[in-house]
Amino acid sequence: QVRLVESGGGSVQTGGSLRLTCAASGGTYSGSCMGWFRQAPGKEREGLAAFDTDGTTRYADSVQGRIYISKGNAKNTLYLEMYSLKPEDTAMYYCAASDNMVACGLLADSGFGVWGQGTQVTVSS
Repeated sequence: QVRLVESGGGSVQTGGSLRLTCAASGGTYSGSCMGWFRQAPGKEREGLAAFDTDGTTRYADSVQGRIYISKGNAKNTLYLEMYSLKPEDTAMYYCAASDNMVACGLLADSGFGVWGQGTQVTVSS
């Protein structure tokens, strides 16, 4: 089955930008969607964005307008571009894959069965 590895995290100042990358190996994911999540210390995991197999994208209201999800030309690379970063964006960021259409639509982490190890994003003021 597909394996996911995130990269691109780091430390930035408020107002900065980052592009996170999720590299998939073991073949292109054939499920319903791939998505990005984040989890800050002491907080629950939060769904950010999803990219459906048919190309449809969706974003969480909390970050819509500041993030953009896309796939690379090779189809085995998923990106998350983030702009105007704030200290509250500090978290571990994960990519994940799901074969559950409902979970994809709701950005529900319980319906995503394959996860990467995460990449840390730290935004300082």
